[in-house]
Amino acid sequence: MILAHLLHGLRCSGCGVLDVLWLDPVRGLIECRECGQTALTFPEIEKEDS
Repeated sequence: MILAHLLHGLRCSGCGVLDVLWLDPVRGLIECRECGQTALTFPEIEKEDS
């Protein structure tokens, strides 16, 4: 079971390195494996059509 996914083609805003961002969907966290910077993600909640 893969707990984190590499985000290909994205660059870290902190250190500028390409392809070092990992998404942990369970915790809603993105982490840079190069500099350690983290960011929280929030899922988009779709409105139900009525």
